[in-house]
Amino acid sequence: MKKLMILGGSRYALPVIRAAHELGCYVITADYLPDNIAHKYSDEYCNVSIIEKDAVLEAAQKLKIDGIMSFACDPGVVTAAYVAEKMGLPFQGSYESTCILQDKGLFRQFLTENGFNVPHAKRYTHKEEPFKDIEFFNWPVIVKPVDSAGSKGVTKVETPDGLKEAIEIAVGGSHNATFIIEDFITFKGYHSSADPFTVNGELKFVTYSDQLFDIEADNPYTPAMIIWPSTMNQADQDYLTIETQRLMKLLNMETGIYNIETCVGSDGKPYLMEVSPRGGGCKIAELQRMAFGVDLIKDEVRKAIGMQVESVKQTMCDGYWCEMIIHARTGQSGKFKALKIDPEIKKYYVKVIDMTTKPGDMVLPFTGANMSLGDMFLRFDTREQLDATMSCVNDWLEIELED
Repeated sequence: MKKLMILGGSRYALPVIRAAHELGCYVITADYLPDNIAHKYSDEYCNVSIIEKDAVLEAAQKLKIDGIMSFACDPGVVTAAYVAEKMGLPFQGSYESTCILQDKGLFRQFLTENGFNVPHAKRYTHKEEPFKDIEFFNWPVIVKPVDSAGSKGVTKVETPDGLKEAIEIAVGGSHNATFIIEDFITFKGYHSSADPFTVNGELKFVTYSDQLFDIEADNPYTPAMIIWPSTMNQADQDYLTIETQRLMKLLNMETGIYNIETCVGSDGKPYLMEVSPRGGGCKIAELQRMAFGVDLIKDEVRKAIGMQVESVKQTMCDGYWCEMIIHARTGQSGKFKALKIDPEIKKYYVKVIDMTTKPGDMVLPFTGANMSLGDMFLRFDTREQLDATMSCVNDWLEIELED
């Protein structure tokens, strides 16, 4: 029986565990939080910090694993690549390439050196350094950790006066106290977040989405809805696909899933914003399985344990889909009581409701993806139908709190 180690124990690991069990794998989940939900469903729990790569390697060698991944768990990706390389296990790319992709500053530098469109950006390891570069940036700017996901530690800064506080927030959200400052890109249309898949370095499944943000949330840069298919101009999608493929070749990437974030700026340039060798959070691969009919999760497990991938192919989206991150409204906090959905909306459009919050749990401000109350998948026949329904969510969805 093949042994698969999954780094991280959040709910996003659950579909991976299910897929691995369906393929006959023995699943080991690993992190330093024994109460995390995924550990209840795996075959074995390994208590180790997933950012301590040598400690994870030692545990993996002792357990004689056949594969490792850090699905929808950004902190463990570099460690997974390190362990895979040391043990000769499959991974999307080398440890060196993964380090470039996982560090926003190194990634921006690599893009610049290889002629990609890239925002004006600079990486810092000391809090005082940016104040020597005030004239370098085009304000406003975005300040963010180089090694975090889910919009944690991200702040938009309009003028230099707000830089000090933003740097403190970014450093507080980083594992290595390193951050970047880059030009704030005004989008033409919507930002995209999706999970493509490569086989032997070739993009075999590619898609783009419309990622919407709740501008009234406590963190307006945390995704609130992701919609397929994208309204991005087809020519821009084609350009980004070509550039993504070029990036894969330059970094000698192999087989596996990626979470890729892209956008088209108001300057008309398409940008590769983030490329991470892992499945995305927000249940992206799960929605893509329903909307596109490709099971990338199961194929990522197959790849990780050395099996041949089977279902990866380019398909069309069946209808118009929205993944909504259920979250507290502005100023809303308290103990969760119930989620109320209009019966007509639920009957005709809602396909999946996955609540992570139980009655009595605290509802807190939406400051990052970790403050999600759950997820909802909805399907529509037309984009107009989708837009009309999702533009008035407050009319048909209520988060009821205890008095």
